[in-house]
Amino acid sequence: MNQQAPEGGTIIDGKAFAADLRATVTRQVARLKQEHGITPGLAVVLVGEHPASQVYVRNKNKQTIEAGMNSFEHRPEDSISEAELVALVEELNQDPKVNGILVQLPLPSQVSSHAVIASIDPAKDVDGFHTTNAGLLAVGGAGLVPCTPLGCMMLIKSVLGDDLSGQRALVLGRSNIVGKPMAHLLLAESCTVTIAHSRTRDLPQECRRADILVAAVGRPQMVKGDWVKPGATVIDVGINRIESDEGKTRLVGDVDFEAVRAVAGAITPVPGGVGPMTIACLLLNTLTAACRQHGVPVPEPDG
Repeated sequence: MNQQAPEGGTIIDGKAFAADLRATVTRQVARLKQEHGITPGLAVVLVGEHPASQVYVRNKNKQTIEAGMNSFEHRPEDSISEAELVALVEELNQDPKVNGILVQLPLPSQVSSHAVIASIDPAKDVDGFHTTNAGLLAVGGAGLVPCTPLGCMMLIKSVLGDDLSGQRALVLGRSNIVGKPMAHLLLAESCTVTIAHSRTRDLPQECRRADILVAAVGRPQMVKGDWVKPGATVIDVGINRIESDEGKTRLVGDVDFEAVRAVAGAITPVPGGVGPMTIACLLLNTLTAACRQHGVPVPEPDG
C-alpha cells in the first residue's frame, strides 16, 4: 500500500488505504443488512451554494451509496435562520432511518455553528464535534471520533504498527476539529504528546524532537526539512491552494513535501494522503453509529 520514494522516506498512500477501508465498510454493511435487516443511513445538510462544500458533499453522497448505505441530502437556502436549521437537525435526530448527521461547515454568518452542532444527537454525530463526543474522547470513553484524526491514526499505525507506546508525538495545530482530538488519540496510545501552535517558542526545535509529527495548522509548506527528526513519521493534514510557476494553482500541504521527504521515514502526500481517509472514516463512523443505536456489536475496522 505504501510506496518507497526514489529518494527519502516512504510515501504513505492514503488513497489506497481509504479504498481498502471503504471496501471493508461495504462488506460490513452488507453483513449488517443480511444478519440484522439494518441499513445505515447518513444525512448531510449543506446550507447554500458554497462551491468547495458542494464538491465535498457530492463525493460523500456518492461514496455513501457505493458502500450500500442510505444517503439523505438536505440543501436549505443560505438565508435559513438558526432556529430553522436547528429544527431540521431535530427532525433528523428523531428519524429512525438516519443513523448519522453531518452539517457541512462553514455556515452562513447568521447561524451559530456551535448551536447547530450542539443540537445534533451525540449518538448520530458522525463528525465527532459535539461536546459530548469530545469529552468522551478526552476521558477514553466510547464516543464518535472526528474523522480526520481517526484517519491520521490509521495511517500512523500503517507505518509504525499498533503499539505506539513511548513514541514522542507533536501535533502542530490546536483546532477542535483536528489538533485537540489528534492529541487525545495519541495520548490514548501511550505516546508522549506535545501540542504546538503559532505562539510556541522555538517551534522548529519542538518539531525536531518528534518521532510522529502531525501538521494541521493551515499554513502552506510551513514545516521545512530541517524541522524534522530523521526517520520521523510525518502526517500532513493541510490542504492549501497556492499559485504555481505557470500561473495556475496547485494543492500543497502544511509540509514542504520534497524537503521533508528527504529526511522523514514516512510521509503523507498532498493530495492523496489524509484527505481520502476523512470520507472513508465518515462511512466507518456511520456504520459504528448504526450498530450502537441498534445494540449490535460494532465490527472491527479491519474485520
